[in-house]
Amino acid sequence: MSDKVASPRSTTAFEWLARILVVGILLGLLAFILLARWQSQRGWVELHGVMSEGGGWTPGDLKATVGEPLHLRLISDDVMHGFAVGQKDWPSIDMQPGKPVETTLIFDQPGKYTYYCTRWCGLNHWRMRGVIEVVGEASPAAPLPVRPLYVTLGINLDSPHPAENLPARRPDAGRGDQLAVSLPPEVLSWEYYQTHSPDQAWRKLRLETGLTGLDDDQLWDLVAALWRSQATPEALQEGARLYGANCAACHGEQGAGDGVMSEALAAADAATSPAHPASTPQAEHTEMAQQTPPASGHTTTAPTNFTDAHHLLGASPALLHGKILRGGMGTGMPYWGPIFTDQQVWSLVAYLWTFQFDYP
Repeated sequence: MSDKVASPRSTTAFEWLARILVVGILLGLLAFILLARWQSQRGWVELHGVMSEGGGWTPGDLKATVGEPLHLRLISDDVMHGFAVGQKDWPSIDMQPGKPVETTLIFDQPGKYTYYCTRWCGLNHWRMRGVIEVVGEASPAAPLPVRPLYVTLGINLDSPHPAENLPARRPDAGRGDQLAVSLPPEVLSWEYYQTHSPDQAWRKLRLETGLTGLDDDQLWDLVAALWRSQATPEALQEGARLYGANCAACHGEQGAGDGVMSEALAAADAATSPAHPASTPQAEHTEMAQQTPPASGHTTTAPTNFTDAHHLLGASPALLHGKILRGGMGTGMPYWGPIFTDQQVWSLVAYLWTFQFDYP
């Protein structure tokens, strides 16, 4: 049998096909380079996002100038992420994997702004943050920095604050409003609410001679009414929204410390504790926690249970405000100071009391 030999005509066709393919690749590469150069000339910055265990945001630091646009091309390299800038009312932007999305930011005041992920992408989701340093002239109307209230009051955020007195039933602000009694003007003020715990307010009311006819539970209803009077319906709605978006994953929808990430936090705590070696994973989130432990130098504890009256009724609003601003040192509790405005923090504090008090 004789071997078949390719004809010159077929060989020429193959060579042309190879040449076309090479030219196509070169043209594609050239188009990519030109597009990148064009975007660079337009001032676009590519901001890539991956889970914090893989590096978080790249780059992690951006620069901008007051009044000048900052063009961003957002790209998720792994899972669904969200992009938002703290202390701004700009809407968050969803980032689907592999689908770039562009946005333009214009800052009206200099300073350092935190950008962060708004999608729960993993146990260390909250560490997915970066900083935009904005330089330029400050507006004459720019607000002056305010010293945190817990610093002004000298509150130790890490010291225990158990309530000495607890209600026998769940306090109800509606029942408190129906009690026809006169309250001392002091307890009706915003300043008193900020600086005293519900337990302290209850003890003060117990000593009032005009309230001796009320039993202990009725006094607790009065405290619930006092706390309710310091929050507008709009503030409570805003607090509920912020809690659901940023807190419920750990603390639970009903505040019981049983959110979808709570088991993972407990497992991560056990995995980093010599006295408590990690056990076999029993649930999806526990397994995720062992696969993605906390960042080096960080530890976690079980999320706070806001339905625990012994814990929450001994805390003042100023203490809770400070906890949210600073975060819980060595607990895994994120610091929200660069993210929320002061008004948002107070709205969130107001909402936390709904885990202890019934509001009409």
